[in-house]
Amino acid sequence: MDKIDVLNEDIKRCTLCESTLPNPPQPIINIGIAPSLLIIGQAPGREAHQHNKPFYDKSGDRLRKWLGLEESVFYNPKYVSIMPMGFCFPGYKNNADAPPRKECAPKWHSLIIDTIKPNMRIIVGRYAQQYHLPQFNTLTDAIKGCSPTDKHIVLPHPSGRNNRWMAKHPWFEANYLPEIQNRIKDIILR
Repeated sequence: MDKIDVLNEDIKRCTLCESTLPNPPQPIINIGIAPSLLIIGQAPGREAHQHNKPFYDKSGDRLRKWLGLEESVFYNPKYVSIMPMGFCFPGYKNNADAPPRKECAPKWHSLIIDTIKPNMRIIVGRYAQQYHLPQFNTLTDAIKGCSPTDKHIVLPHPSGRNNRWMAKHPWFEANYLPEIQNRIKDIILR
């Protein structure tokens, strides 16, 4: 077994926050060695949990559209690795998905990043941005502060809950996403 297989097995056996979860632990990641992209999301939703597949819902459809990636590329860990801030479905709070559990990122993120060595990181949502790019006060500041040529790009969470943010920031879809898609195409085609 190589080091990525060992790491995947260690993560799949993780029970760090078992007592706080509504279901038995089921870490949902998709990581491979030296991927072109590493997507750092928030936490798997109910559908992702049920299918044991990250971004397996409408948010995932929107994210793939934003990135200009077909499912076959998006779920191929040779090109795209995916890890959330909280690896398991956290349940619900106030009629919405609960925030990601805080135990996963400090335990696993550096180890995963150091092991897989991605070419570019795509940071999705406020929780991931606050952890990985805390120098920005807001998600909008982080999106504007990271150029498509950086090793990091930042996106809002692709949930429909962010439609109001999208309407207030039309430059995101008009200008930012086409630049991101071109950059991603260049990285994956290398």
